Amino acid sequence: MKNILLEELRRTPLEQQRIELVERKGKGHPDSICDAVAEEVSLALCREYLAKFGRILHHNTDKAMLVAGRTQPRLGGGQVVEPMRLVLGDRAVTEYEGKRIEVGEIAERSIKKWLGENLRFVDAEQHLVFQNELKEGSPELMDIFDREVIGANDTSAAVGYAPLTETERLVLAAEQWLNSPDFQRQFPEAGEDLKVMGVRRDHELLLTVALAFVDRFVPDPRSYFRRKEEMRLALTEYLTPKLHALDSVAVQLNTLDDPARGEQGMYLTVLGTSAEGGDCGQVGRGNRVNGVMSLNRPISTEAAAGKNPVSHVGKIYTLLTHHIAGQVVQRVQGIVEIYVWLCSQIGQPINTPVIAAAQVILQKGVALPDVQRAVEAVIEEELAEVHEFGKRLSRGELSVW
Repeated sequence: MKNILLEELRRTPLEQQRIELVERKGKGHPDSICDAVAEEVSLALCREYLAKFGRILHHNTDKAMLVAGRTQPRLGGGQVVEPMRLVLGDRAVTEYEGKRIEVGEIAERSIKKWLGENLRFVDAEQHLVFQNELKEGSPELMDIFDREVIGANDTSAAVGYAPLTETERLVLAAEQWLNSPDFQRQFPEAGEDLKVMGVRRDHELLLTVALAFVDRFVPDPRSYFRRKEEMRLALTEYLTPKLHALDSVAVQLNTLDDPARGEQGMYLTVLGTSAEGGDCGQVGRGNRVNGVMSLNRPISTEAAAGKNPVSHVGKIYTLLTHHIAGQVVQRVQGIVEIYVWLCSQIGQPINTPVIAAAQVILQKGVALPDVQRAVEAVIEEELAEVHEFGKRLSRGELSVW
């Protein structure tokens, strides 16, 4: 490639800066639900198109909104008054070569399957109304899939980075453990809807966690606050051995609680998600494709979930930049931190971006010429394999949230 640029960043690596803020939303958060089901629908359509036609056809199922329902949480168990509503829109091919593809049925089936496998207390038949707004695509964007060389469907830019900082890794680990089967066996009252906010000041990390309690497992206020403290201590104990450069981690849980306000002073839910009655969700408002929302980092503007993995360069590049950054850090010695940038031009081959750039922070004693050719080689190699990378996306091998 002629358009690879490499630049040295002469600045303090993020882990050595005094302030760092990182957030992650759990799989039961309304925004995460939208990202997850939008992606599941795209993956299901990929499988259907491949099975019927031997190729993936035009689709984007990335416009999802989860409208909160209404519930009445109560100690000992409340009730659902009005179900949630999931609206899924954008475009998908519904007929090709004289064969019909039941896009709406595929979408509803894959959404309900994901809910059943991931949200323990949500019954998709009772607690969710699905509204299908998927329509046929525009002729020009559909035609991209019939061209000999499939080009980018848009002019899009993306950025990815590596490695994750210790704070980013701990925030990610905290949410994943709180949503693990082991934790939920120990604390069945823990719902899947949670958010972890990490604030690092120098070498001290504060995690503020909001975690929905499932009311049927909470008989009285005393049990709620006792179990909350047990959860807080368990998470602290789990994370402390994972500290390396950091000196300490402190955990605070459900800080809005007020014991003096009865049920209104506790984070109680019927189904384990605030989408049941307190909060709506939307694709693109949650975790970035590497699993965290890091406020100190540059981020891509695309919402990757639900976009097709063949021509939607916003999705492909958003994941590919993080992948390339990770490969460079693994394979090239002397790099402390790297940021990879890609920009496409609509209609042009995805493997030849308008520009591919890398910004690197180097170890002491390492000069840019020492790593330049090796970094360029990794970028060239990964771009050459971009269509294979798209196939991995179509099989769901890489998470988008």
